[in-house]
Amino acid sequence: MPAATGRLGTADLAGTIGTTQTVYTCPTGYFAVVNVSVVNRTASPVTARVAIATSASPGLAEWIEYGITIPANSVLERTGLVLSAGQLLAVSSSTTGVNAVAYGIETSTT
Repeated sequence: MPAATGRLGTADLAGTIGTTQTVYTCPTGYFAVVNVSVVNRTASPVTARVAIATSASPGLAEWIEYGITIPANSVLERTGLVLSAGQLLAVSSSTTGVNAVAYGIETSTT
């Protein structure tokens, strides 16, 4: 399987801060360098969370952003995130009208 580059995953968030959605999962046999944009498309500030996790329910130590405010019509960018095989990028927001885009490159470990 060739390595993926460019956009690796997207999610239109459900709008419940405790409900995470997986934006991208690093496949077996690869590691990935990933950037994530969490975009607030609304006219009001929103609260968001971002985790690099080993399951769809991140543990307390897996959050890299927690309770961060994204201003109206703005974006939270995190770059250079390195994920190992099986790790996933999980995101949640306090309201609908927020999406996440993961982009980067996967590299084979073999």
